[in-house]
Amino acid sequence: MSRPEADEDEIEASRAPLMDHLIELRSRLLVCVVAFILAFFVCFYFAADIQIFLIKPFQAAYVMHEAARAAGTHGTNPFELIAVTSGLHPMPTGVHAAVALQATGPLEQLFTKMKVAGFGAVVVAFPVLAWQLYKFVAPGLYKNEKGAFLPFLLVAPILFILGAALVYFVMLPFVMWFSLSQQIAAEGITVELNTKISEYLSLVTSLILAFGLCFQLPVITTLLGMAGIISSKLMTEGRRYAILAVVVVAAVVTPPDPISQLMLAIPLVLLYEISIWCVRLIELRRKKADDAEAVTA
Repeated sequence: MSRPEADEDEIEASRAPLMDHLIELRSRLLVCVVAFILAFFVCFYFAADIQIFLIKPFQAAYVMHEAARAAGTHGTNPFELIAVTSGLHPMPTGVHAAVALQATGPLEQLFTKMKVAGFGAVVVAFPVLAWQLYKFVAPGLYKNEKGAFLPFLLVAPILFILGAALVYFVMLPFVMWFSLSQQIAAEGITVELNTKISEYLSLVTSLILAFGLCFQLPVITTLLGMAGIISSKLMTEGRRYAILAVVVVAAVVTPPDPISQLMLAIPLVLLYEISIWCVRLIELRRKKADDAEAVTA
């Protein structure tokens, strides 16, 4: 029996009636909902701790800004700012280090905690959601496709974490430091940054989602390459248009300052180049497999 016939027999053996598929879909959706609800309650219990964790980059930017103002300078060392945010360097002493965020509505903090808990629940429950998705679609895949699809379930969260880490340790401190530097303190005129907790955490979660999803570029392009929809030649020829698209995406999903846009655009361009090599490797492996089948035929 040839390989294509064996693959077809494998799919036919795993094919089930429509009702069985719907029952399985319902059960897997139920598992996903239960996992999300449990993760939500856990994250809501620790919502205050999660908020404190997410406010740390703002605190680092605030302390570095106050230290620079106390020293009579208008800039800060970017590497020191990153080191302070990551805890590799202690915060400067002798300056006011208590950053204050505002809750202007009676239930604003409650709703903010619920949003944070929902965001955290998606992150915590993602392994369960991804595994349920894989188990649902796996019966319809060829054996070699199952082995190829599974690694992406491991790579996708790693890339998401890398994007979130770039936001937390690099982008947020610079965005908040830049915002603090726009304050005005003149004779008789004061413009201070009084940030609402809901607006700040919305910015944080939006940036983490934007960067995390944008960092899935190698996964998406590799899957498209495996499906034969795109090729490395097409990606190479369309590099200039891809860079233009990256710049547009960076301008849309980041705050309106060039530093933030460059912090997203540069990694995305590098990830696009990595994606070209990933698709090229897939094409080489496919060519070797085809040559081997042609020899044995």
